[in-house]
Amino acid sequence: MRADRIFAYGAAAGLIGDLLLGDPRRGHPVAAFGRAAAAVESRLWRDHRGRGVLHTLVCAGGATGAAALAARAVRNRPAAAVALTAAATWSVVGGTSLGREARAIGGALAAGDVEPARERLPHLCGRDPQSLDAQQIARAVVESVAENTSDAVVGALVWGALGGVPGLVGFRAVNTLDAMVGHKSPRHRRYGWASARLDDVAGWPGARLTAVLAVAAGGRPRAAVRAWRADAGRHPSPNAGPVEASFAGALGVRLGGTLAYGGRVEHRPVLNGDAGRDVRVADIERAVRLSRRVSVLALAVCAAGRLARGRRAG
Repeated sequence: MRADRIFAYGAAAGLIGDLLLGDPRRGHPVAAFGRAAAAVESRLWRDHRGRGVLHTLVCAGGATGAAALAARAVRNRPAAAVALTAAATWSVVGGTSLGREARAIGGALAAGDVEPARERLPHLCGRDPQSLDAQQIARAVVESVAENTSDAVVGALVWGALGGVPGLVGFRAVNTLDAMVGHKSPRHRRYGWASARLDDVAGWPGARLTAVLAVAAGGRPRAAVRAWRADAGRHPSPNAGPVEASFAGALGVRLGGTLAYGGRVEHRPVLNGDAGRDVRVADIERAVRLSRRVSVLALAVCAAGRLARGRRAG
């Protein structure tokens, strides 16, 4: 069986597994990687970029190398190769868990239980929930659903199509490192620089594909394109900008504005400010459904692209 078909079958099986089962409840490989990366950090940390580069190389390079060895071990056994691709895909994508968390917060807000919603918000994003009211929590959830559709699903599928199992695992490793050390805290401002920059590079293609698919699947293509073109470049993140702006236009809402991370206040530009309205609790469900459509379309696009590349090579 050709490698392109192995990816197509395995990625489809893995995404279906995620849709049906969500993340593994115990022994999640990403959680194990996070523990290993934290242990490496405890030994390597210095307030220095060079140490951060070494941390990134050890952690992301080690995970990618292990995945490459595993793929090499089954390269002559098509069934095993498909199973490995499916297991890797299921492990690295997180669309179903993302939707569950978003819906749980939306359900609490709909019932008027703001405090439980605040307690659950850190499961979804790094915002400081105590300073947020119900509307601001709903906005944070929609923004997180948009951004994590790219980070937790589409980006992984893109790199899987490009690099097979090592691409899937390597992307998730880089994205996890960015979440752990790539933020602008005093401890990680220099140490996490390499992880943050590598994540920007790795996330670039997935973010653009996510934005394109949000335009196609959102039901408001002109509004999504308009918001993307007008506002994406104003966002401080080169990858979150296109994704959040296209989601804002597709949903007809305003995203961005003032937010707080760990006691640090940021005043971000408003996305789709001229044409959108404030986010409502009901928009959380709309965002989750849009995320699901984008994820399925991303699988189709990535599998088709990999199959086309395989035919040309053949």
